[in-house]
Amino acid sequence: MNSSHPLWPAPFRGKRPVDAIVTIPGSKSVTNRALILAAQATTPSIIRRPLVSRDSELMSAGLVAMGIGIESGSDAQGDYWVITPVPLKGPAKVDVGNAGTVMRFLPPLAALATGDIAFDGDPRSYERPLGPVIKALEDLGITIEHEGRYSLPMVMKSQGNIPGGNLTIDASASSQFLSALLLVAPSMTNGITVKHSGGTLPSMPHIEMTVQMLRDFGATVTVDAAAQTWRVEPGALHGVDLVIEPDLSNAAPFISLAMVCGGSITISDWPRSTTQPGDQLRDIFTSMGSTVEFVDGGLKVTGGERIHGIDIDLHDVGELTPSIAALATLADSPSHLRGIGHLRLHETDRLAALTREINELGGNVTEEETALHITPAPLHSGVFHTYEDHRLATAGAVIGLVVDGIEVENIATTRKTLTDFPGLWKSLLA
Repeated sequence: MNSSHPLWPAPFRGKRPVDAIVTIPGSKSVTNRALILAAQATTPSIIRRPLVSRDSELMSAGLVAMGIGIESGSDAQGDYWVITPVPLKGPAKVDVGNAGTVMRFLPPLAALATGDIAFDGDPRSYERPLGPVIKALEDLGITIEHEGRYSLPMVMKSQGNIPGGNLTIDASASSQFLSALLLVAPSMTNGITVKHSGGTLPSMPHIEMTVQMLRDFGATVTVDAAAQTWRVEPGALHGVDLVIEPDLSNAAPFISLAMVCGGSITISDWPRSTTQPGDQLRDIFTSMGSTVEFVDGGLKVTGGERIHGIDIDLHDVGELTPSIAALATLADSPSHLRGIGHLRLHETDRLAALTREINELGGNVTEEETALHITPAPLHSGVFHTYEDHRLATAGAVIGLVVDGIEVENIATTRKTLTDFPGLWKSLLA
């Protein structure tokens, strides 16, 4: 495969144990939800330790384009943003890059503006599912110019309000479709009652995160899990002073250091209670042979003698799949990663990409429509292509720990969710 992107020699360590403490930047999911909610509040918000990455910068730039004030500062607690809400207005242009949260969360918010709001993004963003959000907004009375594509690019002909009411949506391709509507529901004239129809909802923990954060900002939310229905009442949101949790999904490759090389890694400030799906890493990595325990200051993961294969349904935590797949290639027994068909619709088709790249290095991965079956095999040097996908890049780095001569294409794509992954990675291996 030809690529114009530079190759990054993945640091090789072999079986030399690590002993390090890592501070993971803030959660992308929490940061972006906080920005959307703060933009609707009646008073300013302070967001502390926000994630500074391409995704959050695109989200912030989109809000600023519509008039929201965002100022950066720093104090004894670290960096923070002050979000000052104002009535949203166009004309404005919003670049979503290739960020799922940005392309899905901002259009419903933009529907509250007055004036035209134009949305565009990277070429891959045109291929990513957005139709259910566009259709839902049209069903709520919003006019959107998309030339019948139900995808980017598009122009929202916003009139300053969303009537709200009852809505049915198929969010089986992405839980973000549902979160996108719920996050702006308090600002709708009549609130909203949303029913999911279709296949199983992926990543239910992200829906639970959305609900909890709505409540943190003062919204009234009623959930009928059995009927897959969510009701958000109309009402004013209030500003908050919020500390963003570390991004637990981003912790996966760093925890993998201990599992692959031996020794221990401590992730600072791991919350004892959280709605982040990445918290499931504690149980998953325990099943794969590590010892996981809360200690003063964070979560300590100690690698075992070997990495064990795993048979697991990752439907709710699909974003963890690349890291788990990387570990599975280095395990002592086969692994079966199931319920992950929705990953075909992410930054790239992650199932096809993982299969192709691991097998090109000598691995043995069999791909099904919704699963990967991985049988450990001796791996050799080679290029690990990443397809503009940050989680593919970190998976390649994990394999490169014990397979000499791995070159990861476009390691810079990790900036989507991590400010400086290569620098942080190398600092732990020094």
